[in-house]
Amino acid sequence: MGHRTRRRLLGCLPMAMAAWGAPALVAAEEGESAEALPTITISAPRLERSLYDTPAAVSTVTREELQQGQQRVRLDESLIGVPGVFLQNRDNFAQGQRIASRGFGARAPFGIRGIHIRVDGIPYTLPDGQAQIDAVDLDSAERIEVIRGPASVLYGNAAGGVLDITTGDGSEMRRSPLLRLQGGSHGYHKLALRQGGESGNWVHSVSLSALDFEGYREQSAVEKRLLNARLGYRLDDDRTLSALVNLLDLPTAEDPGGLTAEEVAADRRQAAPSAGPLDAGQRVEQQLLGLHYEDLDAAGGELNARAFVSRRDFEQQLPFPGSSLVDYERRYYGASLDLTREETLGQRPLRYVAGVETGRQEDDRGRRAVTPQGAVSAETADEQQNATATGAFLLAELGVTEALELSAGVRHDQVRLSIDDRFQAEGIDASGSRTFREWTGSLGASYRYREGHQLYANLGTAYETPTFTEFARPDGSGFNPEVAPQRALNRELGLRGRFANGLHYDLAAFLVRVDDELVPFEAGDGRTFYENAGRTAREGIELELDWSPTLAWRVTSALTLADYRFSRFADDERDFADNRLPGLPRRQWHNRLTWYGNGERFASAEALYTGGFYADNANEVPVESHWLLNLRLGDSWPLGGAGTRLGAHLGVRNLFDEAHFANVRINANGGRFFEPAPGRTLHAGLEVSF
Repeated sequence: MGHRTRRRLLGCLPMAMAAWGAPALVAAEEGESAEALPTITISAPRLERSLYDTPAAVSTVTREELQQGQQRVRLDESLIGVPGVFLQNRDNFAQGQRIASRGFGARAPFGIRGIHIRVDGIPYTLPDGQAQIDAVDLDSAERIEVIRGPASVLYGNAAGGVLDITTGDGSEMRRSPLLRLQGGSHGYHKLALRQGGESGNWVHSVSLSALDFEGYREQSAVEKRLLNARLGYRLDDDRTLSALVNLLDLPTAEDPGGLTAEEVAADRRQAAPSAGPLDAGQRVEQQLLGLHYEDLDAAGGELNARAFVSRRDFEQQLPFPGSSLVDYERRYYGASLDLTREETLGQRPLRYVAGVETGRQEDDRGRRAVTPQGAVSAETADEQQNATATGAFLLAELGVTEALELSAGVRHDQVRLSIDDRFQAEGIDASGSRTFREWTGSLGASYRYREGHQLYANLGTAYETPTFTEFARPDGSGFNPEVAPQRALNRELGLRGRFANGLHYDLAAFLVRVDDELVPFEAGDGRTFYENAGRTAREGIELELDWSPTLAWRVTSALTLADYRFSRFADDERDFADNRLPGLPRRQWHNRLTWYGNGERFASAEALYTGGFYADNANEVPVESHWLLNLRLGDSWPLGGAGTRLGAHLGVRNLFDEAHFANVRINANGGRFFEPAPGRTLHAGLEVSF
């Protein structure tokens, strides 16, 4: 938006809070020298500060990592290099990607749980705790900030951290417009167009894309159209007003379903037996409008006010007969207001941010039964689901000395979920409501033990309410009274630093205790339901290295060593105490080597190791470990005059044709755990910029 350089140091996020929604880590390099190391800034809708003052495990994905030779179709392309984060389900667009941060979110069969998602300051996480990311535009994305670990002080209902995605406002575009055409294996085609720039006090960006993909497996095709537009106006040096419009049209996203081990061995590309006859999949239309007013000199501080409204029209046929045809019309809207100020306390700098926010979700939802041939046989549910969440928070940071800073935060939330049962099967009214009032808090400390090196520690609490889907009753509509929120206590200790030779390191150790962990299971008809485990423990180490020995070479590495276990959990048949949580590997290791030539020439090789894990609570269905190797290379050349350039790139995924699974369905009924991933695939693209 062409804002002047920000003077805010904004509050300190204790990891817990940071995890909450203080997203954003942007590498801003200012006058590097052997003595003066680059300044790395953590920025967010509510906080912005030096990385080396932040008591939180944070990672960033830059524009280069998002765009350089990438398809820009799914988040796993960009997030596989973030320690502590595990992604599945790249290839099933009907179910969506599963994202887990320190184990939170692994339970979701579709959508995202346990992680707070924000895009350009707009919460994509609903008041009931569920999020969808099918409308995220990676073609205009500038950066993604990842804050790992549970906390709720800044953003409320989630426990696994924050993904904050920022799209470009147009001011960063060196050439515009930009046209990109891609193609690849399994009928992959994508066309993207972006135009943006600045004119006086105005700045704008418009991004359009069209994706058509036949898919690796039967019944896995997708058609997707997406528009993401931003328009901003600078009122004066301190005040700006901007608008965001996001439109999604997903007329086709087929669902091939899960396979048994025997079916995988017979044919990895087949769909589940019922998926084809039922034409399993989903269709979605979504529209979103957001507004943001920023004043850098309001009441002696910085004021941010946001409001948004969205509509989502959704229908999905699950890949099994029975009560499996779901539809809803959703209205989702909300607003937030926060103020950041700097004061002094006993001649020491004190910074704080305070704010309030509210969101409302209104789902007009139905469910119908279908025969094995796909004919609708009966209506099985008709209900209005409403969720309202309101929260107020305060986060403060005190500079005790030049090297030591302390932070503390507190938040109160009220989440009300209600169901109006209009179906009333057998004359039984399953209407009801649940209200949760939650306090969360955090404490953090940051100590710079030498210039450019930091030791930090934090302690934070978090909570997650069950979503409407997770509150579903196995015996009918309405709330399941036996399902309750889960609560987490997080402890974390970290070291980070950057040497003059270009080596950056970030090491974090964490220990999380969760009471009433929400765990999925599949009923006999294939539907997924949830129950509370007694207690789980998560502990681990995350290491991130980034080294540029010369201007031409860059090496990055991300290692996760973790253990996720049931401390206490028994259902009606088995005791799972000391078993590993399903769907989560204990080891992940990602390495990338990139060479930079003249201009925009590059070549990159990345290797990803994913350790073995289990698909079920009983730890009786193992999933083997695997290595994947991906390659990308590209270049660009002048084309005609006036700065026009032609770019080209080529990529190979899974170079050694490793057999593995794109997704594993947790505690699946009938042994249908597995969704095979494709073998070696190619993608290539051309880009013309003016």
